[in-house]
Amino acid sequence: MTETSTGGVVDVAIERLRERISRGEYGPGSRLPPEATLAEELQLSRLSLREAVRALVMAGVLEVRRGTGTFVTDLRPDKMVRVLGQFLDLSQDRHLGELFECRRVLEPGATALAATRMTDARLAVLHASVERMASLTDPEELVAEDLAFHGAIVAATGNRTLESLAESIAHRTARARIWRALVKEDVASWTHQQHLGIYQALRDRDSLAAFSAAARHVAEVENWITSRLAT
Repeated sequence: MTETSTGGVVDVAIERLRERISRGEYGPGSRLPPEATLAEELQLSRLSLREAVRALVMAGVLEVRRGTGTFVTDLRPDKMVRVLGQFLDLSQDRHLGELFECRRVLEPGATALAATRMTDARLAVLHASVERMASLTDPEELVAEDLAFHGAIVAATGNRTLESLAESIAHRTARARIWRALVKEDVASWTHQQHLGIYQALRDRDSLAAFSAAARHVAEVENWITSRLAT
C-alpha cells in the first residue's frame, strides 16, 4: 500500500470515529470499545484505527489511560484550542505576521466584551499591572507584564475558549515583542501609556473605547515588527 493510500485509509478511520463521537454514540468521558471490537464495528484494519486514535489523541479529542482504555475527553473547546496552541510553537518567523493578524482580530473584540463584564476586583488587578509597567525596564519583564495584562482582560470575558485561543496567539508573539522592547527607544513609557488607555476604557465600561484602544495598541506593535521583518 502506498503512502498516499495509507493516508487516505487513516483519514477514513478518523472520519468514522469522529462521526460516532459527534452523533453521541461515544459521548464525553465515555470509553471506546476494545480495539478489535471497534475496528470490526467501523470496518477498519486495527492498524488504521490505531493511527486514527493517535491523531485524535493529539487533537485533544481522545485520551489514553494506561491500563484502563481509550476515552473521549470532555470535548471542551478551550482544551482543544490549547492543544492546537502547542503546535503553533513550530511556526517560523516568516509566519509571524499571520500570528499578529490573529491577535489584531481577537484582542480588540475580547477587550470590548470584557468592558461589559469587568468587575471591580479585576479592574484592581489591571490597575496594579499598569502601575508595574511604569517602573519596569527589563524587556522580558515588561513583555511578561504585558502578557499578564492582556490575559487578565480576556479572562474577564468568562469565555474559556476565547481565553485559550488568545493566550496561544499572544505567547507565540512574545519573542518578537521582547526584541522590539530591546531596540525601540522609550518603549516602556509608550507601553505604560497604551495600557493605561485600555485600562481607563475598561474602568469606564466603554466597549467602543476599549475596542479602539486595544486595536490601536496591537496594530502599532504589529506594524513596527512587520516593517522590521520586511527590511
